Amino acid sequence: MEAILKYKVSWKLRVIKCKAAVAWEAGKPLSIEEVEVAPPKANEVRIKLAASGVCHSDWSYLYEADKMSPRPFPLVLGHEGAGVVESVGSGVTKVSKGDKVIPLFLPQCGECERCLSPKTNLCTKNWQNTQQGVLADGTSRITCRNQQVYQFIGISTFSEYTVVPEDNVTKIHPDAPLDKVCLLGCGVSTGYGAAVNTGKVEAGSTCAVFGLGAVGLAAVLGCRDAGAARIIAIDINPEKFEIAKTFGATEFVNPKDNSKPIQEVLRELTNGGVDFSLECVGNVAVMRAALEACSPAGGICVIVGWIEVEELTLAPLDILLGRTLKGTYFGGWKSVEAVPRLVQEYMSGRLLLDEFVTQTLTLDQVNQAFDLMVCGKSIRSVIKM
Repeated sequence: MEAILKYKVSWKLRVIKCKAAVAWEAGKPLSIEEVEVAPPKANEVRIKLAASGVCHSDWSYLYEADKMSPRPFPLVLGHEGAGVVESVGSGVTKVSKGDKVIPLFLPQCGECERCLSPKTNLCTKNWQNTQQGVLADGTSRITCRNQQVYQFIGISTFSEYTVVPEDNVTKIHPDAPLDKVCLLGCGVSTGYGAAVNTGKVEAGSTCAVFGLGAVGLAAVLGCRDAGAARIIAIDINPEKFEIAKTFGATEFVNPKDNSKPIQEVLRELTNGGVDFSLECVGNVAVMRAALEACSPAGGICVIVGWIEVEELTLAPLDILLGRTLKGTYFGGWKSVEAVPRLVQEYMSGRLLLDEFVTQTLTLDQVNQAFDLMVCGKSIRSVIKM
């Protein structure tokens, strides 16, 4: 019996060698490498990833580093994954070996002041560390070529295995298709929640959604499910309109087809401005246009697109007459408790996910996934491990 126990301990604590897409420096393509993933420490979970969505934020941190807060390199990107628990560290009680899970860049410890507040989902557990690519002890669990490789937002899903804090993982239905529900780790949850949680879109309202990537299309879907009467989809790619109609858009406006600023066009189309606008681009000029497209009499603008170091300037009258400007992070969802519910919504047919997936690729093709996204030829590419 003692020999068996020793074997189980040594098996559980072994280092795993696997493939990962490593960003050695900003502005350079990802390199497929053999990495070593250390065992989980106390209150950590090691996950065998099955799939990962490729989010625009991954590309931005690699190729638009000047617009983002600095991240250390080398780095394994990816934050939209799903997989199976391979092993757990001491003290882990929320998940077990063999559970299907989604790792979460936004934790939910359930104990901090913010977790206990209904006003926010911004859990503070390990926040500073994970933003800098390390876990609670100040180190990552991934190494390559005998050096530490940082974990993007503490997650790193462009790897066949990863280790995350227990509060950054949620157990999901055992029958959930991992190559679809991985999208609930970021983009779909963010856009959908921006409409139904943060914006609180109302039945019969008029909405405008700026940007028709995965996040924007999820916002369109949220507006539809909230009962909006008009959903105006805005993008410079005319091919996106037919796609947007699938998710509930009723109208399409291409800013390039108009000589006037897009906010003026929308105010004319809606007799003074939309009730709700959702900016899903991550561009400060578009953010201002989205705000000014709102009705001054109570219009609500939600900033969804992610950007960190540029400044947004406003005229006081943009706000003084009655508009509201709001931001959202992960769509306002309390992550650990909300994501399994969203999985169930998908499995019951009430939430679209399959329609977001335009390509299924291998980890070796991750740079191709970036190219497809930048060229506007994909909504979401999913990497299957």
